[in-house]
Amino acid sequence: MLKEMGKKAKNASLKLMNITAEIKSAGLLAVAEALKANADTILAENKKDVDAFIAKGGSAALIDRLTLTRERIYDMAEGVLKVNALPDPVGEVLGMTKRPNGLVIGTKRVPLGVIGIIYEARPNVTVDAAVLCLKTSNACILRGGSEAICSNSILVDIMNDALTSAGFPEGSLQLVRDTSRETAKELMRLSDYLDVLIPRGGKGLISTVVENASVPVIETGTGNCHIYIEKTADPAMAKDILVNAKTSRPAVCNAAESLLVDASIAETFLPMIAKALQPFSVELRGCEATCRILPEANHASDEDFYTEYNDYILSVKVVSGLSEAIGHINEHGTRHSEAIVTSDYAAANRFLDEVDAAAVYVNASTRFTDGNEFGYGAEIGISTQKLHARGPMGLTALTSTKHIIYGSGQIR
Repeated sequence: MLKEMGKKAKNASLKLMNITAEIKSAGLLAVAEALKANADTILAENKKDVDAFIAKGGSAALIDRLTLTRERIYDMAEGVLKVNALPDPVGEVLGMTKRPNGLVIGTKRVPLGVIGIIYEARPNVTVDAAVLCLKTSNACILRGGSEAICSNSILVDIMNDALTSAGFPEGSLQLVRDTSRETAKELMRLSDYLDVLIPRGGKGLISTVVENASVPVIETGTGNCHIYIEKTADPAMAKDILVNAKTSRPAVCNAAESLLVDASIAETFLPMIAKALQPFSVELRGCEATCRILPEANHASDEDFYTEYNDYILSVKVVSGLSEAIGHINEHGTRHSEAIVTSDYAAANRFLDEVDAAAVYVNASTRFTDGNEFGYGAEIGISTQKLHARGPMGLTALTSTKHIIYGSGQIR
């Protein structure tokens, strides 16, 4: 089954290389309209997924990640329009240089080809990933989590109808509807057809893909993100940033998982932040100093400081200063998003320079690490590696380059 899907995707990718910008735009506009027009149908299918997940005892945070609302569907459609409005990078010539022998050599942006995406129970990824791939003339094969199979299936069906009506080739967008582990592993080894594989999800999913794939992989997503409250931080600002980063959507990868507080302000700041988090029932897991200041906090294990919870849980550590904070983040973080709250310009710049992460913030929530917020319209994922792409991956990250050479009869 997957080989047939791979063949279709490969054939489609060759046709997509020469598809016009007008057809691509018409297809994306049709997708946006179709999502809004079919909102009731999408919601009905999504309810099947949500009800089944609740029956299995899924956590509140993960239920929120799975759930679609009419507003979220309209937001997805708006995201499609934003991507459509962005400049198309495919075909861009990045520069031409004339060599002493007369050859004129340049580089040109081209599609990656066929992109496979393995992701967990987030239906919005289905739309974001498809639209970014198609805008950059890539064919894509999606494999979402079993918890969202009804939602993903209806979304792909609706998008394919819209794309076909606009003139996209068959096989441009496909969904693996068998959500067994066997098909996931088969997709990871589809090296004859896939040009790249992008896992988007938690640590377990990403590790599985990296360990099993024979296709080149771009690692994305795992977010053990920290907020460091430096001793000169404005308390009200620090509180607002931390509460937003932890509680606005705790199941997403840019949510804060760990709080670091300078020892000189811990006695006053920690009780204030504990009170601010109470309405959200956030469990605090702290170091010895934290538990002494906050008796209600649970003692953190070493593992807690490495953990991406995706839930209303926060690890807390009191640190001696900037050096210890940076060292702790570089040891325990996942190179995703890290933030410092400070009024000290020198401390801010040192944090920016020395923290090893895809996105490093001064006085802002880590929740902004997002393709839409960065002006990319959407994202295929947030790369935590350094090769090819890093951070939110928009349109440019889904292209490669080829060298183009003009000659006049030169031989070597």
